[in-house]
Amino acid sequence: MRNDLTRPAPVPPAAVPLAAVRNLGVLAHVDAGKTTVTERILHATGAVHRPGEVHEGTTVTDFDAQERERGITIFAAAVSCAWKGCRINLIDTPGHVDFADEVERSLRVLDGAVVVLDAVAGVEPQSEAVWRQADRHGVPRIVLVNKMDRAGADLDAAVASIRERLHPAPLAVQLPVGTEDRFRGVVDLLGMRTLVWPDGAGEPVEEPVPPELLAEAGRRRRALEEAVAELHAGALEEFCERGALTGPALRAALRDLTRTGDGVVVLCGSAYRDKGVEPLLDAVADYLPSPLDLPPVAGSWEGAEVRREADPQGPLAALVFKVNATATGRLTSLRIYSGTLRKGDVVRDATTGRTERVARVLRLRADRYREVEAAVAGDIVAVAGPKGVRAGATLCDREHPLVLEPPAPAEPVVSVAVEAVRSTDTGRLAEALARLAEEDPSLTVRTDAETGQTLLSGMGELHLEVAVEKIRRSQGPGLTVGRPRVALRETVVGGTAGFVHRHVKQDGGAGQFAHVVLDVEPLDGDGPGFEFRSAVTGGRVPQEYVRAVEAGCRDALLDGPLGGHPVTGLRVVLTDGATHVKDSSETAFRTAGRAGLRAALRACRLALLEPVAEVTVTVPAGHLGGVLGDLAARRGRVHASEARGGTAVVGAVVPLAELFGYSAALRGRTRGRGTFVSRPAGYAPAPVTAAG
Repeated sequence: MRNDLTRPAPVPPAAVPLAAVRNLGVLAHVDAGKTTVTERILHATGAVHRPGEVHEGTTVTDFDAQERERGITIFAAAVSCAWKGCRINLIDTPGHVDFADEVERSLRVLDGAVVVLDAVAGVEPQSEAVWRQADRHGVPRIVLVNKMDRAGADLDAAVASIRERLHPAPLAVQLPVGTEDRFRGVVDLLGMRTLVWPDGAGEPVEEPVPPELLAEAGRRRRALEEAVAELHAGALEEFCERGALTGPALRAALRDLTRTGDGVVVLCGSAYRDKGVEPLLDAVADYLPSPLDLPPVAGSWEGAEVRREADPQGPLAALVFKVNATATGRLTSLRIYSGTLRKGDVVRDATTGRTERVARVLRLRADRYREVEAAVAGDIVAVAGPKGVRAGATLCDREHPLVLEPPAPAEPVVSVAVEAVRSTDTGRLAEALARLAEEDPSLTVRTDAETGQTLLSGMGELHLEVAVEKIRRSQGPGLTVGRPRVALRETVVGGTAGFVHRHVKQDGGAGQFAHVVLDVEPLDGDGPGFEFRSAVTGGRVPQEYVRAVEAGCRDALLDGPLGGHPVTGLRVVLTDGATHVKDSSETAFRTAGRAGLRAALRACRLALLEPVAEVTVTVPAGHLGGVLGDLAARRGRVHASEARGGTAVVGAVVPLAELFGYSAALRGRTRGRGTFVSRPAGYAPAPVTAAG
């Protein structure tokens, strides 16, 4: 979507009934083969004549120059294709942890997902992270165990890792035919048939189950029936009556279990070798839900809940999940939940109250598009025309407003100072940074109150590198970038502290009066970073003033007394207060809440927190000792070490500040053979020196 809007694209699939629409995401740990799976899906469905390759930089969804140079997915990209009467709106998402917010915003608008696992590694750290993200959004999933042609590929081990680390009931519906470089197809346990992909043939050839696999296939089919019967009441009834499950009954039960999340269908294949893609597409059509299978989308308006059915004739309700600035205009990607959006419509941005005109409606294929007259409920499309809409906004009918819950923005953990090389370019740099933050809500820009520096904050070192490089490549101003710094937090330690604050102001006209009594105490566990409650009795502080006190307390949390860092991990209780019949107001109580909590924090015992990351390091066994010593020097806490053949896999929790430059250091220490992946693991106490 970053290329010129006039670039042509193939004609999209024809309009189909809502029951045949699948809004699908592809999720994975980095390098599990997610983009290759997407390319093979596009090829199998006829959307492209020749599948692209990641190593050649020819993929459809990794279209940005940085993606092709780095060989990773950075930006979520939407494409549409058709399979056996179904329209599949597919979003290829990033696998790197630094771009998890792209995954979050995509999952918010999807109805189902394919999770791709490496057949050798099984469930990896980022596999767990994206699985939990999908859990939060209630997105049904199926799993493809990819790379079955690799040395060490093991379907059973991958299935076991799903059971142990992701915890749903894995339901393998295929048995591989051949192992490693002899992998040539699968036994379909539902149809008790074999699908074989001769090298270079493209489409699968159906054969009987090989005699040497017949007994094993029968055993696995029986185990699948028993597992499904344990999870599904209807299947259990048939199993008890007949002693077995028919193919249609088994397929119907698998569909129900997938959509409730009680089970996950597991398939296998090798996307790079073009083996296993067609059964995957069949599974998408058979098991993942259509917009009609989901409950009405819930929103709110003026404090009341509002629901919208997936009905093209209903009032418009659409959620914006991505905004792109292109050379010829702004593209706004959205999911339509209800109603019809037509070219030329004027709609309301319910988040800001502004109206916006839709100049064009575009069906996407990554950076290409085809203009259409209208899009309906269930569609994922882009529109050109709206100028002030941000990611997370709700576009709706002007006469039937509602606000849909936006995806929660990620909290930045790393910052760099950026400065224009020439002072005359300061304004241009500010504009470029504002555009970045508009396109990517996980990037924030602020000015340091003490130093006056402009700070760009994001989810990691790579995230910020990509953002800065984007400015440079867009003919933006020359800029210099400082060393990365982590985003520290402050928290309360110790017992409860109480504080009384009285706000009185008289300067002519109406005065201001507010009296509050606050108790401050630390929060335990991994709950929310801040809790507020009122224990005031007898109506001594009216409810509207209680809300104002909470707002003032939240204001005070933005910069703590230790070093101006945000404050987290505390509970504030309003225990008492007093009002004045004329001079009390919400403004006065908000001021009192802010000033009172700031004073209370200065009286509390505080500690600094720093972000930490869960790190998985894979190295040759001979280099294990040196790597463990290096992790210890970086204040890492090793909690797991496992031998896998000639390699060692180490799990550790390491302060994020110590991971800057770790990739190069690890390669140097292991002669280029060591790799690592990381994911956020919250915050931990920081050394006192971190305050500086």
